Amino acid sequence: MTQEEHPVVMELTEVGKSYPGNPPVEALRGINLVVHRGELLALVGTSGSGKSTMLNIMGALDRPTSGKLCVDGQDLSNFSDRELSTLRGSRIGFIFQQFHLIAGLSVLENVSTGLLYQGINRSLRMEKATQLLSRVGLGDRMTHLPHELSGGQQQRVAIARALMGDPAIVLADEPTGNLDSETSEEIMDLIHQLNEGGSTIVVVTHDGELARSLPGVVTLLDGVVKSDSRTQ
Repeated sequence: MTQEEHPVVMELTEVGKSYPGNPPVEALRGINLVVHRGELLALVGTSGSGKSTMLNIMGALDRPTSGKLCVDGQDLSNFSDRELSTLRGSRIGFIFQQFHLIAGLSVLENVSTGLLYQGINRSLRMEKATQLLSRVGLGDRMTHLPHELSGGQQQRVAIARALMGDPAIVLADEPTGNLDSETSEEIMDLIHQLNEGGSTIVVVTHDGELARSLPGVVTLLDGVVKSDSRTQ
């Protein structure tokens, strides 16, 4: 199946983002980007390129000043804050550099929180969390607390949590930023495996070498898309 035959999961159309100032700061300027189901894509740029702003807009954490964002065919322009929150919880998975695990909860309970606000009963959440932890190689660590795990293991927990709601797209923000080189390779191998299993993943990074290891690379510079390897 060609890329064109894959459904569009996310589309940014002429997206701009500016912040008040004299003159205003234009963080993004006329961004056009399409992500198809099943893609594994790097969004790369140096500090100040606009990639953090773009991540926030792609994750429906912030609204564009101009243009529009569509997720799963839904134009989010007129969504209320509550509707955006619901969409984030059900259609977008997040993986962060800092893991953001809850210290007092077991690994299993941490992952199960990924469906906490969707009205799914506890036993089903625990069953799904158990399956995902086995999938990321932590089937023998479910009762451990976060501080009892290595950094790489904590990131695996965070990845499992991001997948809990079967999201349309997973946004990974510097997923190896706090890990040593060997552990980083293991996490990126896992991300490749998850993509091969059907997950659509965008990795946001400043690491050019990591970006080049992925099938598609979109490079940001000064708030615009400088290049997209998929169209070259």
